[in-house]
Amino acid sequence: MPANPETPGHTSQSVPANNQTLLPSWLAWSFILGLGVAIWIWRPAADASPNGWRLLAIFLPCVLALMLQPIAGGAAVLLAVIATVLLGALDLPQALGGYADPNVWLVLSAYFLSRAFIKTGLARRIALLFIRRLGHNTLGLSYALVASNTVLAGVIPSNAARVGGVMLPLARSLAELYKSFPGPTAGWLGCFLMLALYQTDIVACALFFTGQSSNPLAARQAAQLTEHVAGGPVLLTYGNWLWYALAPAVMSLVVIPRLLYRWERPEIHRTPEAAEFARRELELMGSPKRNERVLTALFSAVCLLWIFGGAEMITAVALTGVGLLLLTRILTWEDIVNERAAWDVFIWYGGLIQLGKKLNETGLLGHFAKTVAAQFDGWNWLALFVVVLLVYFYAHYAFASITVHVVSMYPAFVPVLIAAGAPPALVVCVFAFFANFSAGLTHYGTTPGPIIFSIGYVTQRTWWRVGFLLSLVNVAIWLTVGMVWWKITGLW
Repeated sequence: MPANPETPGHTSQSVPANNQTLLPSWLAWSFILGLGVAIWIWRPAADASPNGWRLLAIFLPCVLALMLQPIAGGAAVLLAVIATVLLGALDLPQALGGYADPNVWLVLSAYFLSRAFIKTGLARRIALLFIRRLGHNTLGLSYALVASNTVLAGVIPSNAARVGGVMLPLARSLAELYKSFPGPTAGWLGCFLMLALYQTDIVACALFFTGQSSNPLAARQAAQLTEHVAGGPVLLTYGNWLWYALAPAVMSLVVIPRLLYRWERPEIHRTPEAAEFARRELELMGSPKRNERVLTALFSAVCLLWIFGGAEMITAVALTGVGLLLLTRILTWEDIVNERAAWDVFIWYGGLIQLGKKLNETGLLGHFAKTVAAQFDGWNWLALFVVVLLVYFYAHYAFASITVHVVSMYPAFVPVLIAAGAPPALVVCVFAFFANFSAGLTHYGTTPGPIIFSIGYVTQRTWWRVGFLLSLVNVAIWLTVGMVWWKITGLW
């Protein structure tokens, strides 16, 4: 996984949780460089731009480096950007152009905004309020965790920051309050809470534009890949992303805890002490401080402008919000400088955006899409859409990051379906949504997975079994409720 859009600002995880790369470094580099050389030499598409093959010979090895992880993800992208200049694929201003992209600054600003929620304690207060209100029984307690995490997903783009930094400490404290610890007593409460937290977090990632830091990347790719289709590019914003994802996501968030309660039924069914725990913690926090009140008002205004202000305003609004946080001293310049994950995202995100944009401009991806689509000539677009979507979804067994999944498969699969006649807006949205909750398949599907799994409440066998069963549930919901909702909202 890249190092790392999904990790909190105070950590840096560029390798899997066991801190071991997937292959020995020398072997990983052999595959990466071998792939680049092979593409550089092999250029079968005579009618495609020669520069497209040069860029592909840099882009695909970069993606492979993100998967095999012989080096930090940000470093891999930076090396790819440098290679485009040294190998003549781009000149220097073109290679660095991604760092001026508004979406890159939007993600950077969102990280700074989320730091304010954690620093002021407002994120923890929101979670405790839900627990105090809903946490009188075990199922209600799970819904309290789900509701608070979902609200935070609307403001915190790092799923590891909100899960690892806010929600997981609370969930673990609640389990231990009832003497449920990793091991023999995990089934009392802890196993159920951990599964509910993770499996609904990935749905929250799909619900909000800011739910996961790769979502703006998918939106940027969606605009690039539909730039020349009838009706013009598909522009995904905070508002329309939320609107399109709303019905199927809410259904999944409601259904998942109930199914988990049935499949992994905890031995403890009533949890009045949890609500009391939340009440005591809120008393210790006291009434909302000045910084919490200012942040609440400021971010409410930011969200309203995000939803109703249009795509051209979203980054300017986010930057203005950060500026006001600095002026009101809710954030200091040291907070900005020390937000390591944000600057890490800035490096790899800006580089990937530009590589993808320039590769798309060469026409090579369009040529690939037409070639592949021709093999399915005569297929109904809806049947092809479902088949390709399922392949795309279950391919996440091979990925340890939602971001890498999106970078490597989204621009390959989306053009194929558009070329086959599928509605472009439907394709770009659904593939962006599905990449998020495909992370529920395994305990390494996105960064919070290894964090929660390493605590020891859930065995790998249970995690994979539940992950597969819930994948069937999610796919069914999003391809039934979702398709009806997308018809109503005019997505297809």
